[in-house]
Order: sequence, then C-alpha cells, then structure tokens
Amino acid sequence: MLQKILNNFWVLESPVMAHQPGIKVVEVSLFEGEQVIIGQAHFIKTVEDLYEALITSSTRIKFGIGFCESSGPALVRHEGNDEELERRAAEIAYKISAGHSFVIVLKDAYPINVLNRIKAVEEVVSIYCATGNPVKVLVAEHEGGRGIIGVIDGLASKGIEGEKEKKERYEFLRKIGYKK
Repeated sequence: MLQKILNNFWVLESPVMAHQPGIKVVEVSLFEGEQVIIGQAHFIKTVEDLYEALITSSTRIKFGIGFCESSGPALVRHEGNDEELERRAAEIAYKISAGHSFVIVLKDAYPINVLNRIKAVEEVVSIYCATGNPVKVLVAEHEGGRGIIGVIDGLASKGIEGEKEKKERYEFLRKIGYKK
C-alpha cells in the first residue's frame, strides 16, 4: 500500500485491482475517537482547500485528508495536521481508489463541527458519509476506473423507538451539549 520513506513522505505502489468489472466492498474501520468523512470533489487543489477549511475550524482539531486523483499520475494526494491521521486517510483513500473521492479522518472534532465548511469548498461535489461508525464503501469498477456508488454506515435498523428511547435520545443530546 503506502510505504513511508525519508522526510515523512509516502510513495504509492500500484494497487492490486481485479481486472473484472463489478462492485467491490471496501471496509473502513476506525480507531477509538476517530470520525470519517467520505466525499467526492473534482480538482487537484481540493486537498489544499479541504486542509484550509479544516485547519481554520478549530484550534483543537486533528485530521488527515486523502484525495484520489482521477487522471495523470492518478496518485493519492494527502495533507493533514496529524501525521498518523494523514497516513490513515491516505491509506483508506488508496483502498477505495475511486477517482476524485476524498477521505477525511478526524480526531478531537465531530463531522457536525466541520461539515458545512467542507460542503462550502468549491470543488466538493457530494458527501457520502460523515460518521464514527464502521463504514463499507460500495465501489463500482470498470475498465481500470473506480467510482463510489454508495456507503453502508453502521448497522441496519433493529426496530422503531418508543417513548423510553425518545427520552434517552433527548437527554443524551443535552448531556453532550448539542441541545439545551
């Protein structure tokens, strides 16, 4: 995948990709305290613009960004203010390997804290997910290219909430400071 070399830079090796078209499932597991945002954009400067949007959102935020180029050298471009999160974002983006997709791995912040800033970046086309759950990215592959067709975020519903669960949800949101 990605190998670390001198001066804390990474170099990409060719991905091992099946040569048959189809739908692949790329599993994204998160470490404790991590959140992930996966989206699509359309231009190489996206990685720098996402960096600026995130770095100005909070003095405490830690993050890494991986962005898949879709032409030319077709590299995973990466930025971040935390070396480990930057490495993880680049590796996840590389596993997905879908042109113009991006992966942001966050710590000390939640997607709700930065999502509007990310959506305001001119190059951002769409957001597939913003979550702390394990994610499965559904990737279509055809003739050497890949594209994200959707994500599976967490678990399937197990039922419909009742009054007890409504009360718990209401109290939880106030406990963590998102509602008064």
